[in-house]
Amino acid sequence: MRFRIASVSEVEVGRAVAVEVNGRRIALCRPAPDEFYAIDDTCSHALASLSEGELMEYEIECPRHGAHFDIRTGEALTLPATKPVRTYRVAVDNGEIHIELPD
Repeated sequence: MRFRIASVSEVEVGRAVAVEVNGRRIALCRPAPDEFYAIDDTCSHALASLSEGELMEYEIECPRHGAHFDIRTGEALTLPATKPVRTYRVAVDNGEIHIELPD
């Protein structure tokens, strides 16, 4: 299923924002002007919002314990996180950002 989640102008380059889509909290990340990635907003180690952490190119840091995740793959890159977070396909059409969720 595809959902519109934001417009391009609503997400600053180098930032992540939390969006809620079909009951899921998702971190929408914009590491570069023409790149958007979406991952689960909750850290796999602790119940912290990843969108509140620092985005450093393709890594986002959990604000609670400092674990890093790759926003392209969801892979946990540093301890204390060992489990990945889910990623979602993102598409941009006419300045609108859409995300695909599994059925």
